[in-house]
Amino acid sequence: MDALHTAGIHFAEALQSGPPWLEKFWISVTSLADPKCIFTICFPLAYFLDRKVGVSVLWTGLVSEWLNVVLKWFLFGERPFWWVHESGLASKELVTLRQFPVSCETGPGSPSGHCMITGAALWPLVTALTALASRHSRSPVAKLTPFSAYALLQLAMGLSRVFVLAHFPHQVVGGILAGAALGWGLQARTPATHTVGFFTAAALALLLGSLALHSLAIAAGIDIDWSIRLATKWCSDPAWLRLDTRPFTSICRDAGSALGLGLATGFPLHREERLDPRQRVAGAVLALVAVQGLHRLLQPTDVTLWYGTSFLKYAVGPWLVASLLPWLILSLTHPRGSPHAE
Repeated sequence: MDALHTAGIHFAEALQSGPPWLEKFWISVTSLADPKCIFTICFPLAYFLDRKVGVSVLWTGLVSEWLNVVLKWFLFGERPFWWVHESGLASKELVTLRQFPVSCETGPGSPSGHCMITGAALWPLVTALTALASRHSRSPVAKLTPFSAYALLQLAMGLSRVFVLAHFPHQVVGGILAGAALGWGLQARTPATHTVGFFTAAALALLLGSLALHSLAIAAGIDIDWSIRLATKWCSDPAWLRLDTRPFTSICRDAGSALGLGLATGFPLHREERLDPRQRVAGAVLALVAVQGLHRLLQPTDVTLWYGTSFLKYAVGPWLVASLLPWLILSLTHPRGSPHAE
């Protein structure tokens, strides 16, 4: 593995020696492709494109993120920004590498979560856009555009993760392949018609299952939090260490989102009226504003409260998107007492 890691360090060094304008590009890509954007941007947009697609994006995202956390716990993947020092490579040869505010991820590195989670969650959206293009155009270019854009995004995302020293190239490749496989495998298993009980059970399973695995690993003598110590030790600026990069943050996000889908299913504020195109656009815009506003609310400084607040925010988000906002749009656009459009 040392040879693979060393080759990855040299590849990252070559990327960082590129033109200065590329630095802003790579950092923008790695920020915009953060897995939490699946929950706060892609899901609201996909939901108002098509309800089933939206649920599929969110469900695939939360399942793949949970699996990514478990894989990272037990694959013990290094990250370049600390391995270059821990391995002694930085003292043996001249290595010119820079860290960035997005470099200091605190979880283990394999496989890449950005590539695996985003790749899996976007698969149903890309498939839906491909089907839509096929219905409205006979052009092969139009039909291939969604998957071509998906492939280019995955490539750019992978390179950006290597550039910021968050991952080695082999971790990126593993994440891309795992993401595509999960996206393809989970697409046909979207729980769009399941009950609130199913989603509540799923939320509990994700949360309690993670806690059980973590406790069992510790009981077995496995230092499962080793990566947090190394990230803290070798991050250039302590201010770059963020709670939202810790594995348990992902667990709270996934369990909260599963519960949020259950709240939207079990406590709907509207019947299954179809929204017209203008209502869909309005809904998408309102959903983006509402969800972004929700997640910009200040978090507590206490770690336990921070995790709890994060869980609640991600539980409320799907209910806002799938229940409250459609009801609000229908209420405002339909005169009181008039029948709803079918």
